[in-house]
Amino acid sequence: METLFVVLIGAIAAVLANRNIAVFNDGLRPIVSEHIEGRLKRRELALTAFAMSFGLVIGFGIPFTLTASIILIHSILLGTDIIGLVTPKNKWGTPAAALIGGLYGWGLVVGLEGFVKLFKHLPLNFLDPLGQVGAPVVVTFMAFPALAVAMQFSVKKGVITFVTAAIARQLAVFINESGVFKIGGNAVTLNQEGIALIVGMIFLFAYAMKEKADEGSGVDLASVFSEKVISIKKNVVYLVIIGALIAGATNLVLMAGDPISLNLLAEGKKTDAGIAAVARAIGFIPLIASTAIATGVYSPVGFTFIFVVGLFSPNVWVAVILGGLVIFIEVMLLSVVARFLDKYPGIRKSGENIRNAMTKLLEVALLIGGANASNMIAPGFGFFFIAGFYLLNEAAGRPIVRMAVGPVGAIAVGIIANILVALGIMSVPK
Repeated sequence: METLFVVLIGAIAAVLANRNIAVFNDGLRPIVSEHIEGRLKRRELALTAFAMSFGLVIGFGIPFTLTASIILIHSILLGTDIIGLVTPKNKWGTPAAALIGGLYGWGLVVGLEGFVKLFKHLPLNFLDPLGQVGAPVVVTFMAFPALAVAMQFSVKKGVITFVTAAIARQLAVFINESGVFKIGGNAVTLNQEGIALIVGMIFLFAYAMKEKADEGSGVDLASVFSEKVISIKKNVVYLVIIGALIAGATNLVLMAGDPISLNLLAEGKKTDAGIAAVARAIGFIPLIASTAIATGVYSPVGFTFIFVVGLFSPNVWVAVILGGLVIFIEVMLLSVVARFLDKYPGIRKSGENIRNAMTKLLEVALLIGGANASNMIAPGFGFFFIAGFYLLNEAAGRPIVRMAVGPVGAIAVGIIANILVALGIMSVPK
C-alpha cells in the first residue's frame, strides 16, 4: 500500500503538470501561465522546467531523502513537474506522463530501500552520521520569522522579534524542567522551538497587518484574475485526489513537506513535525495564493496544510479524507484569500520574504549540519572537505545551490571515506 501511494502521487502529479493544472515549483507557475496564454511554446516551457527543477531534484530533494530515509516531497514533485511538462499535451502525451510519473515514484521507493540495504554492506556505514545533517535545522528554524521581519520592516523590529522568541523558548525550557505546567495532575511538556516559532509568527503578522491598502488603491486580485480562479476551481476534483494521497502518505511517514518536519519525523517527533508544518503552511499562504490567483495554475500540495493533516490524523484513512477536504476548501476560498491580501498588502509582500528567510536560514543550518556529519564520518577530513567544497562552489558561481552543499558534501565524504577504508588508508572511526 505504501508503494501504491507514492506511485499514484507520481502519476497524478505528472498529469496535473502535463495538463497545466498544477506545478510544484513556485517559479514555474508564471511560466506555465505564459504557455497557456500562447506566449511561450511547449518546447521552451519544457526546457525551462528542466533547467529550473532538475538541479533541485538531484542537489536538494534526493540528498535529504537519503539522509532521513523519508521522501522529501521536493524529490518527487519537482521531478513530476519536469515529466509532465516535457511530455506533449495530447492524447498520448498525457497517458505517457502518468506512466513515467508512476514509474518515477516507484523508483524513488525502491531506490530508497535499496540504498538503506546498501549502506549496511559498506566498509563504513555512514547512514547514522548522515542523519546529523538536519540536526541544526530543527533548532534554527525558529529564527526565520525574525529574519523575515528584518527583511520586510526593519532590522530593529527583527531584533525585537528574535529576542522575544528566544525568551519565549527559554521560558518553555524552564517550565519543562520545573514541571509547573500541569493538566489533570500530569506535567505537560512544551515544545520550546514550537513556542518560539509561534511567537515569531505573531510578531511577523502583527507588523504585516499594520500595513493596510489605501482606500481605492487596492489591486482587487479577486476581480482582475477571476477567470484564473474559475479555471482552478474547475479542476478541483484532481487537486482533491492528489491532496488526499499526499496527506495519506505523510500519515504513513513516507514523505514530508519540508526539511524541518522531515528531520523531526526521522527523530520520531511526529507532533513537533506537525507544529513546524503548521508554521510553514501559514507563512506560505501569501506566496502560494498570489501565484495561483495570478496564473490560474495551482500547487499539487495547495497551501501545504495537507501535510499538517497527515501528521495530526489518527490513521491513514482519516488523513486521506481530511487531506482531500482541506484542498477543496482552499480552492473554494481562493477569492476570499485574494480579497484579504488586497486589504493587507503587507501580508501579501511577506510571502516572498518568508520564503527568502527560510532559504537563508536553511543554507546556514544545513552547512553546519553537513560539516558536523562529515566530521563524524571522517574526523578532521570532514570539516576540511566541506569548507573547501563550499568555497569552490561559490568560486564556480554556485552550480550547486547553497542549501544543498551540506547534504551533498556529507554524502561525498561518506563515499570518499569508504574508498579510503577499502584501500586501507583510513580506519573506521570509533
